[in-house]
Amino acid sequence: MASDPQSAANQRIVEDLVSRLRRRQLVGSRATALETLLVLRQVVSKARFSNIDQLVNIIRSVGRRLVDAQPKEHSVGNTVRKVLHHIREEYHTANEQPAVESSFSIAKFVLQGQPRKQATIPSSETRVPLKENDPDDPDSFARVLKPVLMEAIQDVFDELETVYDNISKNAKDHIHSDEIILTLGMSKTVDFFLKAAAHYRNYTVIVAETAPFYGGREMAKSLSSAGISTFLVPDSSIYALMSRVNKVILGAHAILANGGMFATSGSLLAATAARSYSTPVVVCAGQFKLTPLWNLYHEYGALDFGDPSAVLGFDEGDLVDKVDVVNPYYDYVRPELLDVFITNYGDHPPSSIYRLLKETYDDEDNEL
Repeated sequence: MASDPQSAANQRIVEDLVSRLRRRQLVGSRATALETLLVLRQVVSKARFSNIDQLVNIIRSVGRRLVDAQPKEHSVGNTVRKVLHHIREEYHTANEQPAVESSFSIAKFVLQGQPRKQATIPSSETRVPLKENDPDDPDSFARVLKPVLMEAIQDVFDELETVYDNISKNAKDHIHSDEIILTLGMSKTVDFFLKAAAHYRNYTVIVAETAPFYGGREMAKSLSSAGISTFLVPDSSIYALMSRVNKVILGAHAILANGGMFATSGSLLAATAARSYSTPVVVCAGQFKLTPLWNLYHEYGALDFGDPSAVLGFDEGDLVDKVDVVNPYYDYVRPELLDVFITNYGDHPPSSIYRLLKETYDDEDNEL
């Protein structure tokens, strides 16, 4: 286990992120995922462990601490699960004795007695076996495994850094000339997606302003400044305009195990109106938003509410005493209202989400 100075350093790093998450000084799926990954990289690099179970327990302990600090930011838990999946994958790869050499193997880090320049041609004879709980050298297991774990974590970093570009690269195949697209709120993923399509297509975007947070105003300004024909409309106009809309494009806060999603308030309204007119609903979201959880809180929304006075002021007289006012950040949109998820790893119908979760995370990490 970690020595006292290293343990204290890790604790400070973790507690700093816990504090920022709890106070909502850090918000947004991608931002929280990146910060979580930075902390996990630090923890792995400083941790001392002599077997795989110790390492997994260290990561899970940190993960629980971060998730408990802000359970509404699902990408925190998703990132921890992804790192745990990579740790087990690299551990199993390191313990294999393959007949055919693997192109990516821990062997390249652990050649015996060979100069660095020759370390590109590993063989089973030159591989140092992973030895857990070595009484003569307790740190040998960590020393051998850490370099490849750092590389695996860097792969997750690269995925997050390029997520917008990878989702947007095929935007022109989903948006056609002269189409009318409806979106709502401010989603950076959708923003990148629409701007990428604008290099090849001329089309019009209708943006619902998404009261009471009015993220749609920021989105409309961003799209308009990129030269896209953009109209900002009140949320109450969504149903009336839907008959002219060719496609609804939404962002997601979290993609759930059943293929439904949590998305900015107003998304359920837009998706329901789209269903009435058989208008396709497309969701743009990075695969790091896949979460092996279900909507257990409320039929129509996530358990995450803003200030109710933004919806109905406390100066409304007798009315305030007669109603309960809720101001949810996110709607819950059922899978049957969605047509396709466009992710950084391709396009998937809602019915494929369960399979993707199986490939992305390990079952034992569903509950951290």
